[in-house]
Amino acid sequence: MFEAALGAMVHPGLVAANRNQLVSLVLSNLFGQNAPAIAATEAAYEQLWAQDVAAMVGYHGGASALAARLAPWQQALGAAPGAAASVIPGLTIGNIGVGNLGIGNIGDYNLGSGNTGNANLGSGNTGNANFGGGNTGLFNLGSGNTGNTNFGYGNRGNLNFGSGNRGNGNFGFGNVVGDNNFGFGNRLGNGNLGSANIGNTNFGTANIGDFNFGSGNRGTSNVGFGNLGNNNLGFGNNGNNNIGFGLTGDNMVGIGALNAGIGNLGIGNAGDNNIGFFNSGSNNVGFFNSGNGNFGFANAGNTDTGFWNAGSFDTGFGNGGSLNFGFGNAGLGNVGVGNGGNGNVGFANSGGENTGSFNSGGDNFANGGNTGSFNSGDLNTGFFNSGATNTGLFNAGSVNTGIGSPDTQPGSVSGFGNTGTALSGFNNSGSFTSGFMNTNTGAGFTSGFNNVGDFHVGFFNTGSGNDGFGNSGTGTNGIANSGTFSSGIANSGTNSSAVSTPAMTSRASSTSKGGRLTARM
Repeated sequence: MFEAALGAMVHPGLVAANRNQLVSLVLSNLFGQNAPAIAATEAAYEQLWAQDVAAMVGYHGGASALAARLAPWQQALGAAPGAAASVIPGLTIGNIGVGNLGIGNIGDYNLGSGNTGNANLGSGNTGNANFGGGNTGLFNLGSGNTGNTNFGYGNRGNLNFGSGNRGNGNFGFGNVVGDNNFGFGNRLGNGNLGSANIGNTNFGTANIGDFNFGSGNRGTSNVGFGNLGNNNLGFGNNGNNNIGFGLTGDNMVGIGALNAGIGNLGIGNAGDNNIGFFNSGSNNVGFFNSGNGNFGFANAGNTDTGFWNAGSFDTGFGNGGSLNFGFGNAGLGNVGVGNGGNGNVGFANSGGENTGSFNSGGDNFANGGNTGSFNSGDLNTGFFNSGATNTGLFNAGSVNTGIGSPDTQPGSVSGFGNTGTALSGFNNSGSFTSGFMNTNTGAGFTSGFNNVGDFHVGFFNTGSGNDGFGNSGTGTNGIANSGTFSSGIANSGTNSSAVSTPAMTSRASSTSKGGRLTARM
């Protein structure tokens, strides 16, 4: 019987190889690119556990049947489990709770590691019955969600399908402050079918207002393209209750000028000083823009570079939030894809100030962001932590340096070579900082690598409030920006969005916006 059970168990070499593969994957998974491989490795590990459990259950059943025949030994056998538990407490593998398969869990019946809650299938979750990693809430299928019953990644709300949504019942990417939207980058409204709409029940793209059917309309109940006003049927009308093309005024029928606005170069522009087609906003280069100062198409926000942006000062597409560099972001000031939270560098974060991916923790006004992925806790450097201020993996406790601890240690610093308070990682100084070799000179949260200043997220930033790579300005998001409250690449202006080259300067707006830095302070 013993030999049969031993033969059915997994060879220790396979377990060691699996764990070595996992460590290699997570250490190189800064932006989440290895997430599928990590999930597959964890799934294989769980199968190894299941095989061992099945072997032990079979052995236990056979041994119990034999033991039942030995009546004089029943009392001794009954006392054996307690004695064994006192001799070998390590069989719990660092879990607090019952029925856990994994390490570092606080709760019951978790299949995975580093969870705080019950019946989670995955790692680093806070809550119950989540399937995935780094979720905060209940019944989420995916990773990095904050809320309940989300299907996807980086959502903040309930019953969202997709990534980077803020609200409830949205289907798509980057929808913000609204419910039941279908598409990309819808903002401040409900029930829109399309992208970059600001308002309610629009069918199309880049409409500002309610009940519009078409694209680039600025008003209410328009059918067509590029109308500025209400209840228009047609194209490029400036006024109300018009039927036709290029009409200026109210209650008109017919065909007017090529453009209803002034100073336009193109066709069907109801706004002013546009270059392109069917813009109801002003100072745009492109088409179907209902906002102002955009370069691209179908932008309802202002000073955007790209398309389908309902936020302002975005560089990319499908952003419902503002000051983003990337696509599908509903939050403010992100560099990446599908972030429902604010100030992240990476993918699918519903939390804030994280450098990494699939984090639902970070920046809860008491702690800072994470450096790593799949963390539902705050201020961690590592992966799959549901606790706070850990340096390592799979910790449901807090202030741990290592792997798989459910305990909370004294103090506020974990890691190596750190100087200050509320720190995790390696060789950081200051406070509220995670990551590697950061110098936080202020009171703002910082995460990432080699940042100097405060409120930084990402890599090699100086100044204040920058997210991304090598920025030196204030409140900028992207790569190598030296300006103020801008997104993109190499901008030196204020309130701008662009990808600049030596022969190209950033476009700027006269609108003053405090941006994410002001919002965070």
